[in-house]
Amino acid sequence: MFERFTPRARDAVVGAQQVARDLGHREIGDDHLLLALLEGEGVAARVLRDAGADPARLREHVAHHRGPDEDAAALRSLGIDLDAVRSRAEETFGPGALDRPTRRRRGLLGRLTGSGPSSGHVPFTRPAKKALEESLKAALSLRHNYIGTEHLLLGLLRQDGSAARALAATGVDLDAERARDAVVEALRRSA
Repeated sequence: MFERFTPRARDAVVGAQQVARDLGHREIGDDHLLLALLEGEGVAARVLRDAGADPARLREHVAHHRGPDEDAAALRSLGIDLDAVRSRAEETFGPGALDRPTRRRRGLLGRLTGSGPSSGHVPFTRPAKKALEESLKAALSLRHNYIGTEHLLLGLLRQDGSAARALAATGVDLDAERARDAVVEALRRSA
């Protein structure tokens, strides 16, 4: 599927990985893809900006409304108090014990290929993978034989994930149907 991506769409996927790293998140979420689209170039960036999306506000929202907070809420639902665990670990092992990266020994294959725990690979979340799949469906529904940034945007908005919630939380009223109309119009104007 990746061979169908335009250079700008590929840049957005790579950019999403960098956004996740910059924000200290361990996975690439659909909200990271959204932010990479908005901060990049292409039809998706134009549609998002025309809808009122602000890169700084969106980045601020993504930085503060995912990751450890979501993890803590999930653990709380299981009866685990993350603050108590952190406190106990710091009493036993010293301040910041849970913040230090661990050094794992990589096998021969990992050392040769650069893969493994210290390679810097950031995995995609299920919603991000689903958005990529949906982008192919969006391209096919528009009868395009490529996947551009516009298709990535439509793929993101076809599901009610972190990306859609981040847009709504930052005051952007853009659903899948309106985005599709805006994409079609933008493509018509650029043809």
